[in-house]
Amino acid sequence: MSYNVLFLCTGNSARSILAESLLRKDGAGRFQAFSAGSQPKGEVNPFALRVLKESGYPIDGLRSKSWLEFSAAGAPVMDFVFTVCDSAAGETCPVWPGQPMAAHWGIEDPAAVEGSDMQKIAAFVQAQRYLKTHIDLLMNLLMKSIDAPTLRSRLTEIGQVEGASRRRPGAA
Repeated sequence: MSYNVLFLCTGNSARSILAESLLRKDGAGRFQAFSAGSQPKGEVNPFALRVLKESGYPIDGLRSKSWLEFSAAGAPVMDFVFTVCDSAAGETCPVWPGQPMAAHWGIEDPAAVEGSDMQKIAAFVQAQRYLKTHIDLLMNLLMKSIDAPTLRSRLTEIGQVEGASRRRPGAA
């Protein structure tokens, strides 16, 4: 069985892009990975592309796009939708065809880090590492036979592992 997974972030230029690429490679054959944003920036952050490329993850076809693409007729039906930034988690999402399971996996924004290029790269490497942990847990979880309520609970727990942002959706 193959699962469709959508990663959401406001700008769809960094965290959601990292997650899409990670799952595309690590979950090949079992997962179709997508990403989108509520207010896409229109371009992928160059540090995200650099970190992905340097760590052997695919960057071909990655682009910043609106989440409306995935709520339109003819869009792939998602099995899972994960918000990876706190602001996207607090927004009202479109109605997704197929009613996918959703969870919040908030990761601090590496694009918000100020400083030298090395400091920015370090922030992207850290975000990538945290997202990889979340994705690895997802892939291992779906190898087990569990009921829907337990799966929902486990997906939420994954969002609270190391690297989770301190703010919760809707918090000021």
